[in-house]
Amino acid sequence: MTIKLYCMGESGNAYKAALALELSGLDWEPVYVDFFGGETRTDAFREINVMGEVPVLVDGYTTLTQSGVMQMYITEKTGKFGGATPEEQREVMRWVFWDNHKLSSQAGMTRFLMNFLPADKRPADVIGFTQGRLKAAYTALNEHLEGRDWIVGNGITNADMSCCGYLFYPEPFGFDRAEWPNIDRWLSNIENTPGWKHPYDLMPGSPADRA
Repeated sequence: MTIKLYCMGESGNAYKAALALELSGLDWEPVYVDFFGGETRTDAFREINVMGEVPVLVDGYTTLTQSGVMQMYITEKTGKFGGATPEEQREVMRWVFWDNHKLSSQAGMTRFLMNFLPADKRPADVIGFTQGRLKAAYTALNEHLEGRDWIVGNGITNADMSCCGYLFYPEPFGFDRAEWPNIDRWLSNIENTPGWKHPYDLMPGSPADRA
């Protein structure tokens, strides 16, 4: 049975699940959700996810929300990306939780405020504050990656696919990978992983699709 991922190309959180699905080798397909058209606020979508968010993963009778849970599920089905030892498994989860709190939550909001609101409605003080928090997160990640190819262990894990969720997007939100050499090298490692795809190539709903 084909796994369905309700998603949109603009969503870094959806990308975390889509990339894990793509690299896992599982049979899956994206289902486009028109977020900007208000689809996540409809009663029909709320029947799938009462939280009104993408992504949503549907595998037969199993419906999952929140990208970290989806990554765990993919690991359960394939044995991939979860860490090779109990210690690595805990470390993977530590970085997934850290990303959701310190990195992706800030990056997603800042990117939205800077690129998807009318210019006259962009709150400069909020953007400046979140960019400061993001700089602290980039610093922590860049320092952790010193001398490391991957966040945990010797290969790509859910930690990498979570933390990279928003860092491949071209829209400006205060991140220039060239300023963070260890992050830049790590992102190149992810890009060079067989099967890797950019979020706009992996999921429908990119700017080109809306043009």
